[in-house]
Amino acid sequence: MTERCQALTTTDYLLHRFPKFAQRIRCVSVVALVIFCTVYAAAEIDATGAVLEHALGWNYYAGVLTGFLIVTLYCAFGGFLAVAWTDSVQGTMMMLALLLLPLAAWWSMNLPEGLLASLDSIDPALLSALGPGDPTIKGLEVVGLIAIGLGFVGTPHIFTRFLAVKSHNEIRHGRWVAILYTLLADSAAVLAGLLGRVLYTSAEQAPHQVLGNGGQNVLPMMTESFFPMFIVGFYIAAILAAIMSTFSSLLLQATSSVTCDWLYFHQRHQLSGAEARQHSRNITWGLALLALVLAVTVTRFLPEHTIFWFAVFGMSGITATFSPMMILAMFWKGFSSAGALAAMISGAVMILVGKLWLQQLDALGVYFQAMETLPLAFVVSLLSGWLASLAWPDEAPVFITEP
Repeated sequence: MTERCQALTTTDYLLHRFPKFAQRIRCVSVVALVIFCTVYAAAEIDATGAVLEHALGWNYYAGVLTGFLIVTLYCAFGGFLAVAWTDSVQGTMMMLALLLLPLAAWWSMNLPEGLLASLDSIDPALLSALGPGDPTIKGLEVVGLIAIGLGFVGTPHIFTRFLAVKSHNEIRHGRWVAILYTLLADSAAVLAGLLGRVLYTSAEQAPHQVLGNGGQNVLPMMTESFFPMFIVGFYIAAILAAIMSTFSSLLLQATSSVTCDWLYFHQRHQLSGAEARQHSRNITWGLALLALVLAVTVTRFLPEHTIFWFAVFGMSGITATFSPMMILAMFWKGFSSAGALAAMISGAVMILVGKLWLQQLDALGVYFQAMETLPLAFVVSLLSGWLASLAWPDEAPVFITEP
């Protein structure tokens, strides 16, 4: 579809698909991407400081500044090509690190009773389907975690990778690479978490007191326990690679949205190629600085926050704004411009309402906290797009198909 309309960005495709409300959709798209990508990027900057502080004994703020400078420099001067190549190298490092660490730990730990029996000795509920605690709360947590996968459908910073491929054949090959990578990496990460729980905690200890908020320190702790320092350096680099690849993708997406979808459109006849590149670099630095300030501010005033919560908030906002609308846009000819606008606005608003209001309710807030905001926002966005399209259909609907 994007080949047919010569779209360079996600917003570019939407403007061809929904010309009636093109300007309004452009505004909503740019605002949502700047807000949620910046929040998500701030989580990655925060994670850089946490990793360098724990693994190398750096000052947290020095680690944050280092990660900020490295990623912003290669994004500002290398653009999409630099991000694509660094993502390839970083992805390979992450895969090797995640696969080798739990295998080496399992071999070295020599668990005579087996992993499951060791977990049972800490807490038998760890082997139940929903884990320890209220089954209703745990069930909602499972729903919320599964919903994270919705973020891979139509979110712009992932969608952009598909726009950049040279042929349809590469997409077909790439899907199997993506599925295999995800299954291996996620399974290895879960196994590392199980082994870390056995290795570092006991029945009398709360996991977060040993492994940090959300267990986020388990990988560097295991690395230091089982490998010599020169291999520990590789693992620190792999963890930083995971952080930096996400940060650079988000920064590039937000920058391209402002540059291509807003600034370049409004000054199309005034900007030369060199001027556009300079504007893009300036915007990259500006958004990166905003993310840096946000990360430091949250750390200063909300020290109990988790990096995972922070990242999920940003990812949920991007997903709820774009994914339901993108699904309807590609597979329903009757999806109208009014429906697209309604889906985008309702999804973004529901994320904010869920975080700032529903999760704070006295009686029901704990349930919304467990489920997170994305499942509800995703459903609301889909329904809003469907109902608005039925109520206000386009007079001459545009549906871009294969030739």
